[in-house]
Amino acid sequence: MSERETKKNQFETAQPKSNKKPLLLVGVGLILVLAALGWSFAGGSSTRYAKVSPGAGLVSIPLDGVSDGKAHFYSLASGKQSIDFFVLKSGDGAVRAAFDACDVCYKSKKGYRQEGDFMVCNNCNMKFRSDRINEISGGCNPAPLKRDEQGGKLVIAESDIRAGAWYFGLK
Repeated sequence: MSERETKKNQFETAQPKSNKKPLLLVGVGLILVLAALGWSFAGGSSTRYAKVSPGAGLVSIPLDGVSDGKAHFYSLASGKQSIDFFVLKSGDGAVRAAFDACDVCYKSKKGYRQEGDFMVCNNCNMKFRSDRINEISGGCNPAPLKRDEQGGKLVIAESDIRAGAWYFGLK
């Protein structure tokens, strides 16, 4: 066999090297990102919620931290899961609190978002005026949470928060 034929055969039989490692890493990374997003939207823990811990059976939140008209979201641990709620000062000056769930859409575990002076259900997109929170209950209204103002703090009994555990699939 001539030298030329030998080189030709080498080129014909040589298989190109395939480097699948980068594709594998991208695929695994994409799966992890999608899993994290799915977990978050399914009611998993999120940085959206500030963790609160009761002291002497009460959760205390400084009023000056929630007086900006924005909804502030909190989470009370209950085993490996949590009970989520929000606090906001409405346009009429009252500081209001409600579970981040309602009687109708709670199974979706999507909660609410704020749009101006309205809280909007992330499941059905119904809007609720912030000055009606704690005033109207039932249906898709944010489920009211008893609260009291004492010494510059919004005070919520731990037992009142735990009473809403069922909204989050807890007993």
